Amino acid sequence: MPTRAPAGVPTPSRRRPTRSAVFVVALSVGLLLASLVAAGSGQLVIPFDQVVGSVLHRIGLDLGPMPTHPRGDDTLWSVRFPRVTMAIVVGAALGVAGALMQGVFGNPLAEPSVVGVSGGAAVAAAASIAFSWTFAGQWTIAVCAFVGGLVTTLAVYALARADGRTEVVTLVLTGIAVNAVAGAALAFLLFVGDTQAREQIVFWQLGSLNGSRWQYVAVVAPFAIVGCLVALACARRLDLLALGERPARHLGVDVERLRVGLIVVVALLTAAAVSFCGIVAFVGLVVPHLVRMVTGPGHRIVLPASMLAGALVLVIADTTARSFVAGADLPIGMLTSLVGGPFFFWMLRRTRRTAGGWS
Repeated sequence: MPTRAPAGVPTPSRRRPTRSAVFVVALSVGLLLASLVAAGSGQLVIPFDQVVGSVLHRIGLDLGPMPTHPRGDDTLWSVRFPRVTMAIVVGAALGVAGALMQGVFGNPLAEPSVVGVSGGAAVAAAASIAFSWTFAGQWTIAVCAFVGGLVTTLAVYALARADGRTEVVTLVLTGIAVNAVAGAALAFLLFVGDTQAREQIVFWQLGSLNGSRWQYVAVVAPFAIVGCLVALACARRLDLLALGERPARHLGVDVERLRVGLIVVVALLTAAAVSFCGIVAFVGLVVPHLVRMVTGPGHRIVLPASMLAGALVLVIADTTARSFVAGADLPIGMLTSLVGGPFFFWMLRRTRRTAGGWS
């Protein structure tokens, strides 16, 4: 007969949901506060209470002080909030894309930029710039990024699998090869493009949220929202897939169909991330891994938590990028790589040690 836990001591099954719920609430509150702080940061500093007052007045509540600077309110809603919103959308997309890739590949080292998916999407988007493609209007860059990301993801999936599983060394080496090809393609596009195209392609390589506007957010957000909703709908099947392919099939999961479908979702989310902001590396690697350390492996909590954590990380990174050096706007991709690179190295060594070798 199973023993009951002493009164007042939470059982493990109750402790984890409570811990996960607190974590999600903390991420939500942190994201809200970080967004308001980010909106007030920059060359024109707007105090926190004035940022809050401006938001409350916008939603019809006559509470709090308005910005005292003559152009403060206009700066908030024309420059700052579009950029903060873009950071939230892109960070959420990258966080969910990383969690999906790790679930699909069954590997904590899988991430769009590490295995070259971001590079492939950026090459396709850069090609549309260099050759002035306009077949889909303002959606052209995003559509090209989606196709490039999809093709790259399918290629990585096909090359990294062997005997029904994905090996760490194959995944990493495939990513190195894909990123090398992407780098060569970007160099070629720099060679054939005009001056304006070259500047935009360099923007892809460095990654930046500078110049974000509401019309750009309106293009990126639908991709990210659809991708995140589909990912959340597949959370239970991802949990079953984590048990292994054979048990998942016995439980009614069409494994290959699920994998291919989620690969398309990863391409969709990656396209949303790079379509206007360029390559922002390692967010999809670091965020889901840290989330799993707190919440456990269940995707029904990992996916929404990764979405919030990814948005929070990118808002903080972007605020740092435009505040760290006075009068300068550092490339956000540089900052995320500066933090994510050592973290990836640590994960690589940890995975090799716990797996007993390159498996």
